[in-house]
Amino acid sequence: MSYTVQQIADALGAEAAGDTSLTILRAAEPAMAGPDDLALAMSPKYAEDLGQARAAMLWDGADWQAMGLRAAIFAPRPRRAMAGLTAMMDPGQGFAPGIHPSAVIDPTAELGEGVSVGPLAVVSAGARIGAGSVIGPHCFVGVNAVLGRDGFLREMVSIGARVRIGDRFIAQPGARIGSDGFSFVTPEVSAVENARKTMGDTGDARPQAWVRIHSLGGVEIGDDVEVGANSCIDNGTIRATQIGDGCKFDNLVHVGHNVRIGRDCLFAGQTGISGSVDIGNHVVLGGQCGVADNIFIGDGVVAAGGTKILSNVPAGRVMMGYPAVRMDQHTEIYKAQRRLPRLMRDLDALKKAVFKSGGSE
Repeated sequence: MSYTVQQIADALGAEAAGDTSLTILRAAEPAMAGPDDLALAMSPKYAEDLGQARAAMLWDGADWQAMGLRAAIFAPRPRRAMAGLTAMMDPGQGFAPGIHPSAVIDPTAELGEGVSVGPLAVVSAGARIGAGSVIGPHCFVGVNAVLGRDGFLREMVSIGARVRIGDRFIAQPGARIGSDGFSFVTPEVSAVENARKTMGDTGDARPQAWVRIHSLGGVEIGDDVEVGANSCIDNGTIRATQIGDGCKFDNLVHVGHNVRIGRDCLFAGQTGISGSVDIGNHVVLGGQCGVADNIFIGDGVVAAGGTKILSNVPAGRVMMGYPAVRMDQHTEIYKAQRRLPRLMRDLDALKKAVFKSGGSE
């Protein structure tokens, strides 16, 4: 896989200068770049050592000739350029086309044109796989599940029965879609229910066995959704758990039963969403965020890493902390907290001065 500098620039909608006929085989970090690599030096701090690179992707206005380069591509928005460049250079996973002899495909399953099914994969009865989709090695697609066009399931992904997924879905290794929700109940009022109601002790509740509430709903996922490695999305209890178009989930994200998520949301690693949460559009949750059950989060909310959201959040808020508060308020709280040792020393000194003064009278 090789491209000229000009082909890369054209694909990215970027400007190029110098000998744009140079052939590029790989993208590389600047210091490790060789003569056939495109060095990614998109800010001045990365341009101090360009290795043996002859061509580089640079920031607007960079003096590429002074850097000893023969060609340059200029990226006004570096990370956006990275998206296009990495898509061009991605060699893929090497999954072979066609149906592997060891795959198990039920006769009633429907596979669209050009579907690839890898070794030891299982496609169950009534499942429908859209044209151009790839079912990787050891994947499982459940009964009557639907996967749209151009889906891509990496190895060991499982899609449960009756799950419905739109076009261009990507699931990283070990993702689990359509596991049962975490729903249990006790025959009588439990200690947990008492504690939640009173915000105090557990009352007179006695120990009891937990009874399973089955998940009758499935999972419905829109178009252009990506789910990271070992992430889990649970079935709904009665209705389906819903994920809107364009959502992106990092590794180890958990979405509980009955959750409804709008479009173009971004959840970083180890984020956990409890059951029956409503989340709006364009919400961003940083790594290790947690969301309590039965609340809503409005459109455009951003939560910093480690934030624990325990109550409703209106649209547009930027949240931080445990429990979550506005980020500017959390910053003030943090500043005050750091001053506490000094304040306590000052208070002790003041108390001693007052007592000493009172004793001398």
